[in-house]
Formats: sequence, C-alpha cells, structure tokens
Amino acid sequence: MKPKLSLKGRGLQYLAQREHSRSELRQKLLRHARAEAAAQQVAAPAASSTHPGTAPTRAAHATHRAESAQLPGSPVQPPPFPEDTVDAILDWLQAHRYLSEERFIESRVHARAARYGNLRIRQELAQHGVTLSAEETRSLKDSELARAREVWRRKFGDPPADAAERARQMRFLGGRGFSPEVIRRVVQGGSGADDD
Repeated sequence: MKPKLSLKGRGLQYLAQREHSRSELRQKLLRHARAEAAAQQVAAPAASSTHPGTAPTRAAHATHRAESAQLPGSPVQPPPFPEDTVDAILDWLQAHRYLSEERFIESRVHARAARYGNLRIRQELAQHGVTLSAEETRSLKDSELARAREVWRRKFGDPPADAAERARQMRFLGGRGFSPEVIRRVVQGGSGADDD
C-alpha cells in the first residue's frame, strides 16, 4: 500500500504536473486538509471544551491553544485549522519558488493565446486571482488581430456571404473573447492583412 502523501507532498505533486495559481492550489489542498481534519476529529476522543454537537470556532481553538500552552503537562494541543495549515504550506512553496504566479500567468497565456482573445484570457486569469502585467497586456493587445485572424481562418476561411453568416462569425469570435474592434476588422477584412 502506497504511503499517504502529506499536504506539502500533494502540493509539490500538483505543481510537478503543471503550474497553478495560489488560489487554485489552495482550493485543492484545502479539500484534503479538511478531509484529514474531519478524520482526525472522528478518531480523536470526545474530550472537547465545546458543548456536544457544536462545531468549535476558530476563536475557541485559539483560546484553547493559548490556555493549554500555559499549563504544565497540558494535553496535546488541537491541530491548527486546515486553512492555516494550507496557507503556511503555500507560503513555503512560494518562498522556495515551487509556486510562482508569474510562471502560472506565462503558462496560461501561452496555452490560451492561440485560441482566445484578450478579454477571455484576462477573465480566466481574474478567476485565479491574478492579473497581467502592463508589458504582458501590451504584448497580447499587439498580437490580438493576428491571433483572431488565425482563429477565424481555421474555423471559416471564407468571408461571410450574407448578414446572417457575418453575425455568426462575429458571435463565434466574440465567444472566444476577442474585442469588438478586432472582430469587426477580421470579419470585414477576411484573412487579408491590408487593413493593419
């Protein structure tokens, strides 16, 4: 039977597979940390300073830890909250450069830029709690027209024959997160490069 991975080991394993944002990795590790904490509560004796059937609060844990630390020969302190444990692991991973939001942004932009527009890329990064630098924003803006033309060329290739087809092509590019101005230039200009 394989030995159970520690939370730090899980974090390193996730990061070995691909780059993660701090918020994404935090969510993944919190699931495991909460499951472990719940399992420990079930396994631990029912000795608790709270009333039966009530969940201890963070303040109650902190008070209990402070009181226990002052008593000689006091019982084992309760484990820290899963959130505190996970945040400490994330801090360690960042301090040792295993977790890097800059690398995450770079890898996400690299993976998405060929298929999606700036609006979609920025929205996805915002969901991960990160934003593009001014230089990355400028670089994406400068390449958006060419990227949109390539996406359009692969999907359609021919200029729209009528208004309905034009609207369909524009909706498609809009759904990919390209800006309205870029969409207009691509659909009206087809694959030509003379309107740069």
